[in-house]
Amino acid sequence: MDATTHDLPYYAVIFTSIKRSEAGQDYIDMAREMEELVRNQPGYLGHESARDSLGITVSYWESLEAIAAWKKEARHRQAQQQGREKWYQQYIIRICKVEKEYRF
Repeated sequence: MDATTHDLPYYAVIFTSIKRSEAGQDYIDMAREMEELVRNQPGYLGHESARDSLGITVSYWESLEAIAAWKKEARHRQAQQQGREKWYQQYIIRICKVEKEYRF
């Protein structure tokens, strides 16, 4: 869990996916590579992730422009293409503006 406090408002990208059963080590390797790559992306604030039969990753960003730049990043675009072609049955991406948060 990413317990870091971010200045409000910020943005959350919610990536909900169902992985194909044949997604193997190449998927795991790419996921690790993307985690390392995104950490150096301007405007990236952190992420949280959970996977069972349904995977959910929420990444946090300073701005919509930072999100758009990450979407266009060359290696990330390759990962997106491979995801559509061989790793995911389906996915949906939602982008939300976070204006309030509560903690316990």
